Amino acid sequence: MPILLKRPEQLKLMREAGRIVAETLLLLREAVRPGITTAELDALAERHIRRRGATPSFKGYRGFPATICVAVNDEVVHGIPGPRVLREGDIVGIDIGARYRGFHGDATITVPVGRVSPEAERLLRVCREALDIGIEQARAGNRLTDISAAIQRHVEAAGFSVVRDLYGHGIGRALHEEPMLPHYGPPGQGPLLRPGMVLTIEPMIAAGRPDTRLLDDHWTIVTADGSLSAQFEHTVAITDNGPEILTLP
Repeated sequence: MPILLKRPEQLKLMREAGRIVAETLLLLREAVRPGITTAELDALAERHIRRRGATPSFKGYRGFPATICVAVNDEVVHGIPGPRVLREGDIVGIDIGARYRGFHGDATITVPVGRVSPEAERLLRVCREALDIGIEQARAGNRLTDISAAIQRHVEAAGFSVVRDLYGHGIGRALHEEPMLPHYGPPGQGPLLRPGMVLTIEPMIAAGRPDTRLLDDHWTIVTADGSLSAQFEHTVAITDNGPEILTLP
């Protein structure tokens, strides 16, 4: 499949989709506390996205039943919201997509629930830093895996591991477009980054080994060794003036 470059008027719509995602994440970050359920977070997200004139990107996508994906502690991605109660010391990843006038935005944060362990705090910090470092490489003239290599170097230098079997991706009218973006590997490979390309950069990292397994719900992916996992994500446009983060409030 070809890589679809976005025109200025399309990027304008993607900025609005991204802004709606960012607003929703801020709302949920403030709502996260011991005692709240993941279903309550999901309801808050859907209400805000629809109020802003958008629709949830994930709900119904390939059969997914909810607006947000949640990932608590050893869960890496794609957890289904439900009656689970968040407890002091948990960390919870919240992945949100919104479709606005035909275009998607997609972003993720991982949030501490109350006070968390020093290891969890460090995992979150390193993952946020890895996202920033990856975005810095999202420049016209670089190769796709310059992003991947920068993320891997930072994560592994901190003693953590990059999950291998889950990727970032192109995004636009479709939630998943080409190219697929690994968050590990040697630099200088893959397609040349060009203005008009839009990518999700979304490092998923583990405190232990990078291996994962799929739970019986056929959605939730967890670390195989039960170690903590974190994810941060932005939707990023390649421009003549450097990377532009589209999922900002």
